[in-house]
Amino acid sequence: MANITLTIPENLHKKLKQRNEIRWSEVVRRILQKNVEQLEVMDEIVKKSKLTKQDIEEIGDKIKEGIARRHGLG
Repeated sequence: MANITLTIPENLHKKLKQRNEIRWSEVVRRILQKNVEQLEVMDEIVKKSKLTKQDIEEIGDKIKEGIARRHGLG
């Protein structure tokens, strides 16, 4: 199995050390696995999409405008 090194803030490291009953490497492994699986699903969806980059940018802009209006920012 491969190893990776993470850099975390000192205050987080202290909190993790207080919970030494938890196997943090297993927690991180599961989180990474879940995220990779989600990315693979998104890749499959994107492969089937007929949207162009311009279409995606226009949809993103409309979403941002809607969010800004909802929060009184636009």
